[in-house]
Amino acid sequence: MTDTLFDLFDTEGTAGPPSPEERLARIAVTRIADPGDEIVGAWLRERGSQEVVRALVAGERLPRASERRLAGYRLRGQRVDPARDLAAAEALGGRFICPGDPEWPGQLDDLGDQRPYGLWVRGRPSLRMWALRSVAVVGARACTDYGAHMASRLAADLAEAGWIVVSGAAYGIDGAAHRGALSVDGATVGVVACGVDVPYPPGHAELIGRIGEQGLLIGELPPGSHPTRSRFVMRNRVIAALTRGTVVVEAQYRSGSLITARRARQLGRFVMGVPGPCTSSLSQGVHELLCGEAALVTDAREVAELVGSIGADLAPERRGPVVARDLLPADTARVLEAVPGQGGADGGQIARSAGVTTDDTLGRLYELQALGFVERHGERWRLAALNRADGPVGEREPQ
Repeated sequence: MTDTLFDLFDTEGTAGPPSPEERLARIAVTRIADPGDEIVGAWLRERGSQEVVRALVAGERLPRASERRLAGYRLRGQRVDPARDLAAAEALGGRFICPGDPEWPGQLDDLGDQRPYGLWVRGRPSLRMWALRSVAVVGARACTDYGAHMASRLAADLAEAGWIVVSGAAYGIDGAAHRGALSVDGATVGVVACGVDVPYPPGHAELIGRIGEQGLLIGELPPGSHPTRSRFVMRNRVIAALTRGTVVVEAQYRSGSLITARRARQLGRFVMGVPGPCTSSLSQGVHELLCGEAALVTDAREVAELVGSIGADLAPERRGPVVARDLLPADTARVLEAVPGQGGADGGQIARSAGVTTDDTLGRLYELQALGFVERHGERWRLAALNRADGPVGEREPQ
């Protein structure tokens, strides 16, 4: 770190929005430490970012870290240039937000010492406002056509209902979710495990560009950073904490999506799963979640009912189509059910079967005849031809 940069950290941060010096110090930390480093998170909480950067650059001994680990921090610290990183982000329309900023989503503070040091953001909307009504849709990279269809449909319907769809911009379910939201001009947030200027995976370069233009791209790593396996795992905690709930569409037993879902549960968020074929290995992880820690959902309305405001986002009651006999009064329906499907019966027999008086039964039989449900042949009543085609009324399953 240069002397000029060292001088940038002379002013101590105060309560309220972060000072320019505090912002630059946190940018430096994003170069020095990997995301979610609890030791560094504890130092920031106890000492403040400017003091932590000074100590690391000066080679001071800090608690709870081995000498080998401190040496790694110091090595990275010698190469940081936060002003350059900030300028690189701003050149592509990005910014860096910190805890204390008006745009900072307070729910990320639930991560404790694993809270991001700050977030690199690309896109115009306010992350804090979007995160207030957001749902994560995640799942397998090597998904099936069924999984891609469900993720896309869920995301599109959620977006049309005013929800922000959050995912990880990866292949498979993530990509399908983003595309579903974008297809209806909806809002979507991509949480990446690299710099927001790095299109990863490369095959999603166009999609990531569209997310940055129509929605938001966010990440913990400074410009130019590339992902690693551990960074993908740590990225999942941000998805879990940022959103009101996580929906897993397809996942094997060792899927990273299950890490996201279980972290969401630990943070008190809703966890949901979309069931799949019992014969599909890509549904095994989801079904395991559904056995205990997740709610089963099949469409966006069910998701919204769980994560939405009480009484305001209720899913409609599920029932089959209403048919004509559903509209009959209860006693009239009982008489209709007592009419035999074959051969017919007289009024007395139908009355005894229905448990209704003979006079009342005859009156209701004439009503049913007027409605086209029954026919009279001499002394006997039987079902009209249309009803006989479906079998005896009393023996048919409810529709």
